Amino acid sequence: MDWGLARDYGSKGLLAGAGALLLYWTISAVKLVLSVRGINPLIKQFFTQVASGQIDGAYLLTTKNYRSHVNRQQFIRFLAGLKLNNYRNLKSGRPRLQEGQVILSVKLKADGGKDELPLDFTFIKVEDAWRIDRIQTPAVS
Repeated sequence: MDWGLARDYGSKGLLAGAGALLLYWTISAVKLVLSVRGINPLIKQFFTQVASGQIDGAYLLTTKNYRSHVNRQQFIRFLAGLKLNNYRNLKSGRPRLQEGQVILSVKLKADGGKDELPLDFTFIKVEDAWRIDRIQTPAVS
């Protein structure tokens, strides 16, 4: 076999592999975007209801599982402990799929821009609608 011919096949194989990887990445990205539609409006609705004092409405955006582990009073204490009134801007991270759930990290930023409050929201689909299944502050390492 000629060295030029082997190099030519190697280049074509490398290009085919790169093309397949790009196609896989594109399909995965499109599937992720399509599967998480509806989460951003839900997170906006959650914070809007909390900001306007409609805590019961925000609590009802959670799953039955969440409400069975966190009662209304615990939810109110959790929100009060976060001191959400100190933050004005919400920056949403990239959603991650994990075992049928979507985990979204958000950062709330204070007006001055110095203080940040990171929160991780876990969402699951309940009857074709997204619901919050967990809210937690990530562990600082």
